[in-house]
Amino acid sequence: MVETAAQAMAAATSRLRAAGVQDPARDARVLLAHAARIEASRVTLIAPEELATEVAERYEQLISLRAVRVPVSHLIGEREFYGRRFKVSRDVLDPRPETEVLIEAALADPYERVLDLGLGSGCILVTLLAERQEATGLGVDISEAACLQASANAVLHRVEARADIQQSDWFECVEGRYDLIVSNPPYIALDEMEGLSAEVRGHEPSIALTDGGDGLGAYRKIAAQAAAHLSPGGRVLLEIGPTQGQAVSALLEMAGLSGIAVLPDLDGRDRVVRAHSGSNRGF
Repeated sequence: MVETAAQAMAAATSRLRAAGVQDPARDARVLLAHAARIEASRVTLIAPEELATEVAERYEQLISLRAVRVPVSHLIGEREFYGRRFKVSRDVLDPRPETEVLIEAALADPYERVLDLGLGSGCILVTLLAERQEATGLGVDISEAACLQASANAVLHRVEARADIQQSDWFECVEGRYDLIVSNPPYIALDEMEGLSAEVRGHEPSIALTDGGDGLGAYRKIAAQAAAHLSPGGRVLLEIGPTQGQAVSALLEMAGLSGIAVLPDLDGRDRVVRAHSGSNRGF
């Protein structure tokens, strides 16, 4: 029996709800738009129409994968972040809205040279360069696949001429000094991994989620070398887990950084630690 788009979407929503998907109606809508190769805002326009066979088949496959908790972003190949669409894959973390707190904090003061440690999809570095046309940046990641993904996103958003992307284990291949050092490092403790959603635990790279220890390993490495790579008055902005503000602040203080503050996300949870080197620059 041939279904209309509305019928197919209703059936898909029920199926995803039964599978435990958090927002089944939204996902059913987004995946139908992807299957039909239209913008999600146009789904209501095709709702009364019968689905073409090839669209119905694509939709069935997408819903089957989503029901076993493959993330929507992996099924459609992209995720929105700070008003831009970024290409993603299972080789990198999905850009998340909480990370936009770090972007807002970065944009609050001027910068010309940016260093992004563990850049993943490149969403932070690319956004910071796109928002400041005069800025240049270096992004490093230990994963070659992540570097390739970030490079593709730099090209997509036309900042590739100002973005140097290199494979490096944190500061290993980093030289010079920067106005702004940013990072969203792996901060989930190993014993917290089981509590993650099936989408995250099963489909995002564990190396980008956990340090395999207490969740503070990356911050120790960053704090130990950040000052040596900061320009006078340069800033550090680090995304953190909601219980790590005090511990990460202490690491930065021990490293000789100043002006340390913890910034909340929109839900009021600790999300970013900021600090600076040398003279005060607007903190």
